[in-house]
Amino acid sequence: MTQMMNMPRVQTCTVTDCGYNHDGCTAFAITIGDTNAECDTFVGSGLSGGMGVAIAQVGACKRADCKYNKDLECQAPAITVGASADVADCLTYEHS
Repeated sequence: MTQMMNMPRVQTCTVTDCGYNHDGCTAFAITIGDTNAECDTFVGSGLSGGMGVAIAQVGACKRADCKYNKDLECQAPAITVGASADVADCLTYEHS
């Protein structure tokens, strides 16, 4: 199990219309979904949330076929979130 201090950071998020993106992702941790490696934590910009500073980490990854996924936890050093198939996807995803 990945310890919290070793969770991969959300290095960059280019999804400006997310309520957690305030000059970077300010969610404490995000979840990557199992369809299109989408950011399940994304919320529309009509809402505002987060910790106030860009500290987000990957708490869980449901994309079992990603080469960085081990036991539903991301093993990449850091990830990038941005638009792809959905509004907010893990752009670091690579099929295993």
